[in-house]
Amino acid sequence: MYAYAIQAQMLTDFPRLSDIHPFYSDLCNTLYDRDHYKLALGQINTAKTLVDAVARDMIRMVKYGDSLYRCKCLKRAALGRMCTILKRQKASLSYLEEVRKHMSRLPALDPNTRTLLMCGLPNVGKSSFMNKITRANVDVQPYAFTTKSLFVGHTDYKYLRWQVIDTPGILDHSLEERNTIEMQAITALAHLTCSVLYFMDISEQCGYTIEQQCNLFRSIAPLFANKQLVVVINKIDQQPWDTLESERKKMIEDLVKESGSNTTMLTMSNVSEEGVSAVKNTACDKLLASRVDSRVSGNKVDSVMNRLQVVYPTARDGITREACIPDSVLREREREMTKTRKSRIGYAPTVEDDNIPSESEDEVMDSAAATESGRKKTARELMWENGGPGVWAPDYREQYDLADPEWRFDAIPQILDGKNIADYVDPDIEAKLLLLEEEEQQLQAEYDAANMESMDDDASLNEMEKAAVTEIRDRIKITRKYKERPGGNNRPVLPREVRGRAKDKHDIDAKLDGNAIEKRMEKYGVDASKMVERGRKREREGPRERRRKESAAADREMEHGDEEMTDISGLSKGAAKRAKKERDQSVKREKSLARSHSRPREPSQMGLKDENMAKVAKKVESQGQMRWHGGKGEGDHTKSVHLVKWMNTGKKRNGTHYCR
Repeated sequence: MYAYAIQAQMLTDFPRLSDIHPFYSDLCNTLYDRDHYKLALGQINTAKTLVDAVARDMIRMVKYGDSLYRCKCLKRAALGRMCTILKRQKASLSYLEEVRKHMSRLPALDPNTRTLLMCGLPNVGKSSFMNKITRANVDVQPYAFTTKSLFVGHTDYKYLRWQVIDTPGILDHSLEERNTIEMQAITALAHLTCSVLYFMDISEQCGYTIEQQCNLFRSIAPLFANKQLVVVINKIDQQPWDTLESERKKMIEDLVKESGSNTTMLTMSNVSEEGVSAVKNTACDKLLASRVDSRVSGNKVDSVMNRLQVVYPTARDGITREACIPDSVLREREREMTKTRKSRIGYAPTVEDDNIPSESEDEVMDSAAATESGRKKTARELMWENGGPGVWAPDYREQYDLADPEWRFDAIPQILDGKNIADYVDPDIEAKLLLLEEEEQQLQAEYDAANMESMDDDASLNEMEKAAVTEIRDRIKITRKYKERPGGNNRPVLPREVRGRAKDKHDIDAKLDGNAIEKRMEKYGVDASKMVERGRKREREGPRERRRKESAAADREMEHGDEEMTDISGLSKGAAKRAKKERDQSVKREKSLARSHSRPREPSQMGLKDENMAKVAKKVESQGQMRWHGGKGEGDHTKSVHLVKWMNTGKKRNGTHYCR
């Protein structure tokens, strides 16, 4: 069912070409081939149906399984059939994966928002213009088809967000001969409601003559229908429009007249940035006006106007009644007229403003007020006079406090008297450094004095007590380090590649065998018998018992470190073992409340009859834990005889299974 869910999610996530915007539908047809795309999705849908059928058959047969092993075999068979079905779809899955990767790299383009679309022959300045008016960073190179796909940038105009699309270059030939790169631009021109900017290079540095550029304009002119068109004459820094030959100039002007009233011609240069803002503003204004006209001319306006009712009052008599203005209001108006009017440049209008002056009136008023009063202009006034915020910044050198005011605007050199200005040293730097060091020493002395006050308790102790306190603190540190050590056990750990795996006894380099270790160490003259014996002893012991002994040894070392240990050097080997056993038993008795030592060991205390019953219980428990350790369980049961003779020999009737 997991494979079925993945295929269903895949079919849901991939877009249906009939349900998306026509621009995206044609773009997918251009980039991926509509027929191939639909065929691949259809094959995945068929595979999903087959996987679902296999899963239903498996569930139906599992209901009649007589054992877990039979059910597991049915499950494996069903999974094998599903994998075979999916393997047959390798080509379709690979194709759809490439389509998915390419779709994820496509720009986020909104076909319904305000859009400026740039088109034209290669190398006429489309990408450079986009880099000028947006925050995009399109690659610009002096050769054709640097832009091979659609690039999207955004700009702001009249507090609105505008979408700017840079299309690949288009060549002047028939539609059938155009490649995938050119068809992306044709698709965008055909389906997007936008303001089109057709770029022309009058310097002919792009490699195409003005006549070829005009021919391309006429060949794609049907795509400009119902769109606002701006013919941009670019690279006027190389070939000014005024000095252009009259024949070529007339050719371009006739082209603009033929295209209709929606076409505007503007000149521009990306290098000198002359006319860049004018082209952008004109294209945006034309698109805004067309969008407003389309909404007004639509059917929605009539439905709104029908709900509006304007009432015109009628005069009740022929008497003319003048406005009655109270005297207090007249006096207040006279007082306002006598007040000095201030410039409002940079301030938004408020409800208290009766007559909002224009920008030109503000500038005249501001300059006149500054001239009459003889006052200095403020930074805000200077900012709006020089381009507004983000364009002009105040010169803070005016605020420098120097011995001679004329030095304020002098350029600061990098090298002075053969020395780097950045390495300039204050003449009093040594004295200031000495003061800082003295202050640091004073602070350190105060800190040490504060710490000594907290240690006054140790001053009343004699030498023996101080030595005991020091030893106690050292033991506390050792204990803390022992508890915090990583792993908690000082023993080697097997690497993962050999852990739990049988070792090859015939391998010369097998270093994990006791005999091999002993032989190799004997070559170097080292007696490894004790080390091998210790390793074998640790193998015989269980991990739980080994942890108990190690913890008991650590407790004895930490708790009875100061006690004198009994000298067993004169005892026999058996007596030494008994003494060691008694010490271990004493530690266990001290920790008898711990859970690990409270389990009863006799069969009668565990609810069993005798030792035989205890062995049987232990065996059953180990068999139940086999599945925990990855052992063979009931579902992995195999029969040694697959075909029982008395059940599978003899004649059978049709439709029955009676044995003969």
